[in-house]
Amino acid sequence: MRRRRSTPWIYRWSRYIIGAIAVLGALETAFLTVVEFTGSAAAVCPTTGCQIVLESEYAKIFGLPLTLFGFLGYTTMAILAFAPLLVKEETQKDLKSQVDNTTWLLMFAIASSMVVFSLYLTYVMFFTLQAVCPYCLVSAVFSALLFVLTIIGRDWPDRGQLFFIGIIVGMITLIGALGVYASVNNPGTTVSADNSIVQRPAGRPPSNAGWPISTSSGEAEIALAQHLTAVGAKNYSAYWCPFCHEQKELFGKQAMSEIDYVECDPAGKNPRPQLCREAQIQGYPTWIINGEQYSGVRSLPELAELSGYQGPTNFKNVSPGS
Repeated sequence: MRRRRSTPWIYRWSRYIIGAIAVLGALETAFLTVVEFTGSAAAVCPTTGCQIVLESEYAKIFGLPLTLFGFLGYTTMAILAFAPLLVKEETQKDLKSQVDNTTWLLMFAIASSMVVFSLYLTYVMFFTLQAVCPYCLVSAVFSALLFVLTIIGRDWPDRGQLFFIGIIVGMITLIGALGVYASVNNPGTTVSADNSIVQRPAGRPPSNAGWPISTSSGEAEIALAQHLTAVGAKNYSAYWCPFCHEQKELFGKQAMSEIDYVECDPAGKNPRPQLCREAQIQGYPTWIINGEQYSGVRSLPELAELSGYQGPTNFKNVSPGS
């Protein structure tokens, strides 16, 4: 009699390995999500490239941190991986078989979506943002491992069907990603009073001074800038931050020269990172006005109100961008 073929070790341990990787991914993305909601994920970045990626518009979907969606994806994978292990085969054999088959298909579909989305973001990171984020690379590796393990982790009865499902899910994911980031791929704008359009930059700036300011300042912008400096207001920014550049565009070139601008990145022009650490700056841009912190791009009328400005308010650049 022929000896019965033993079950390959990968089939026996694949769910445990998938579950473990998914848990690690969930822990990483949970950490980044908590940091983002309590301040800025870029604050825990070990490199400038990491800051560039996590401060970019690609780091958010529908106004929420991308890491939150990553956490949901990894958590779902972990639940699906461990779910059949909770069903006793001795007493619930049919149920266990059904749960096993269903969860494998769901894991493969989710892993396919995650790896396609991860590949798209990796492309953006290297070729659009031209930066490297260690957290993102770790997550990309996790996604790739999950995808491979869902393919080789069991003896699939119909790999042709699996290939078809993977293609469909991948196409839907890619189309969805392009749709979600359509406004980023077509940069946002700052609308000026004369209806001119100022494009929000993408990728890395050409120098450590940031992108050139393309807007000009009117009397009101210059007066507001001088008032902000007079009352001790400071603008904490980083040269590579597109939102910081957007704030500069609102003031215009002449007015920005009047602002007390603090460059937080040591690689930037005339950096003062110590001031940023002392002020406990968590994200860029951040204004400190009358001892209070205000994060994000602020409209000029809002800055005027926060600082008690009483001068002319016929600002040329009227909104922070859309």
